[in-house]
Amino acid sequence: MSTQAAVIASVEVPTTPARAFELWTTGINQWWKKGTPYWNDKIRARGLRFEPGVGGRFLEVYDETAGEGLEIGRISVWEPRNRLVYTWREAGWTPQEVTQVEVRFEPTPGGTRVTVTHSGWETVREGQKRCEGYGRGHNELRGWYREAATAGI
Repeated sequence: MSTQAAVIASVEVPTTPARAFELWTTGINQWWKKGTPYWNDKIRARGLRFEPGVGGRFLEVYDETAGEGLEIGRISVWEPRNRLVYTWREAGWTPQEVTQVEVRFEPTPGGTRVTVTHSGWETVREGQKRCEGYGRGHNELRGWYREAATAGI
């Protein structure tokens, strides 16, 4: 597999870059649908959470009171209105199997273009196959995100 394999997807939303960033991070539970294949533990999962700032965790939350759950990744870039970068891994992956998600928020005449680049598939078993599957998944997630942004959530 090429070390350049990546999923790249963009969507334009009718809102400001600041609001688009906020919806992606603190508003993630308003658009990332529960009970779909995009959860590590569909039964225990109560939601998702980004801990703001570099070094913050991206969690699939299982205990709402304690706020704990599966650490999906860590934030390496937190630039509200501009850019977010975090690592990504599934529950069954080895510690060496880690990918990276970069989300850019660029102003456009109609709102904001949100571009997601999910890379690092060369570290993952069956990386090319998983990359292709994640590509299909990103399309669905992008639609949910657009719906929420358009509805003004």
